Amino acid sequence: MITPDDLAGAFARNLSIIKAQTKGLTHADSLIQPPVRGNCMNWVLGHILENRNLVLQRLGRPSILSEAQAKRYGYGSEPVCADGEDIIPLETMLQLLEQSQGGIAEALERITPEELAQKVESFLGSTTLGQFLFFLYFHETYHLGQTELLRQLAGVDDKVL
Repeated sequence: MITPDDLAGAFARNLSIIKAQTKGLTHADSLIQPPVRGNCMNWVLGHILENRNLVLQRLGRPSILSEAQAKRYGYGSEPVCADGEDIIPLETMLQLLEQSQGGIAEALERITPEELAQKVESFLGSTTLGQFLFFLYFHETYHLGQTELLRQLAGVDDKVL
């Protein structure tokens, strides 16, 4: 069974990878749209942040995104093809991701394995809180993998991982 410490460590590792994949990139770099169907780094990071927002909510912590921001980067939202009022700047995005990690870590320090084993309803159906949080972690890692290619699209010719 996954423990609260396992989950906190997993989310922390993902944040480390995000920091490495965005190191040296500008906000303009984060808006470069891939030539194939997909989304830019800004949308991917915003979507990860929207996912973490859901993690925080399920852990009883305050949201870090407004409802409008969460909707902008949520599942099925339009690609980010240009800067605009509804687009979170890269620097702010990274600060919010850092803030989300603090909230996740604090909440998971206080949660018990019994609480993680409690049944919850979600878009996955009936599952345990721990299984739902683990799915959200998995979902984050799926999108985290996209950041390597998106970093290269910005003209950076390196290997982070």
